[in-house]
Amino acid sequence: MLEDILDLVLSSAENSFLQVGVFVGGMLLIFGLINYRTRGGFVRMLGANRRWQPLFGALLGLTPGCGGAIFVMPLFIRNTVTFGTVVATLITTAGDSAFVLIAAQPLYAAITYAVCFAAGVASGYVIDAAGLGRRLGCIEHCYEEAAARHAEIEQAIEAPPAAPGEVLLSRDLPHFGHEEGDAIDMAIHHRRPARGLTLGHRITHHAYLFYWAFVAVGLVLGVLLLFQVDVNEALGIPKIGTVIGIGGIILSIVLLVAGHTFLADDSLEEQEHKLFSFRETLVHNAGDTAFATTWVFVAYVAYELLVYAWGGGSHDVGEEKMASLMQAAGLASVIVAAAIGLIPGCGPQIILVALFTKGMIPFSALLANAISQDGDALFPLIAMNRRSAFWATIVTTIPALILGVLAYYSGIDALLAEWLPVR
Repeated sequence: MLEDILDLVLSSAENSFLQVGVFVGGMLLIFGLINYRTRGGFVRMLGANRRWQPLFGALLGLTPGCGGAIFVMPLFIRNTVTFGTVVATLITTAGDSAFVLIAAQPLYAAITYAVCFAAGVASGYVIDAAGLGRRLGCIEHCYEEAAARHAEIEQAIEAPPAAPGEVLLSRDLPHFGHEEGDAIDMAIHHRRPARGLTLGHRITHHAYLFYWAFVAVGLVLGVLLLFQVDVNEALGIPKIGTVIGIGGIILSIVLLVAGHTFLADDSLEEQEHKLFSFRETLVHNAGDTAFATTWVFVAYVAYELLVYAWGGGSHDVGEEKMASLMQAAGLASVIVAAAIGLIPGCGPQIILVALFTKGMIPFSALLANAISQDGDALFPLIAMNRRSAFWATIVTTIPALILGVLAYYSGIDALLAEWLPVR
């Protein structure tokens, strides 16, 4: 029994890294480099014309990851963008779970995020037209409230500029959407005293190139797997897929623990670092890849162990029981998925997407979660204005439930399962 469980864990490690993690890493690196080269230029367009802000906000949220959505939050606090823009951005934001879904099921990703985009734009314009942000108290004196809430926070002790290769403090880099020492800066960057170089920082800032090397090799193997090549036998290097897969998961866990990114892996400060430092882009995107890959691994292991236990050691019997459970869950799975979306951060959302790729939840539940979840973008808004954050996440859950329930009763789950089987 223990040997069977060990085999399940090791095979889950190999599959999660080679079939998902390496593709997530490749996409993260591409999007990170684009973001670095453009210096967030698209975000700056938001303040130019309030008429188009919900549309632009939805487009920002639609980009995989949380970076675009995170930058919108300080702009709202400064009254540069509308509350409808915030909601539109959060509805289309799927965080790092978007990378997982795109890597594993690109057609389902296209369908899901097309619906999210339409829902985000429509909701944003309706909210602004109805003046809902003002009615809920999310607009008036928003910046002043943020300043009052953090007036007791003193400036962190001044430190000399970081030497090459050392930690970059927020004051060492230009800010985006706010200024050094203002209320937003105090809320986001100065809640804790500045820390020196820690062991975790040294690990993340020295092991990232080694990790990218594993991702590069794994990406080659992952592409071969897409063409049904047995990489453990066909390349003449015994068990190379197993070694790279398990090694990649071990490194992912090490980077996740070192970076203390257990539920969320992104912040406004990290996004600013990535915008203005190529090295920080590589470092933080390695951490983001490790974060997503580790959560996929956790989901895969949980799934395989459940199948093993319910099937009494038989994988086929266990999967039949899991399928029966999914059918019995029915509408409840949609409601639960939308409720999970209320949880800030990307970790629980990645697990849900990974379970979808295993056929454990229907498309309607995936859709409800994609609309409801806010990724890591909600954290800076919580830090600056809790009232706005509370109402924003509640408002995004309403279209999630409506569209999720409509999708469930429309029969689209069965239709898509027939046309686009996920297994």
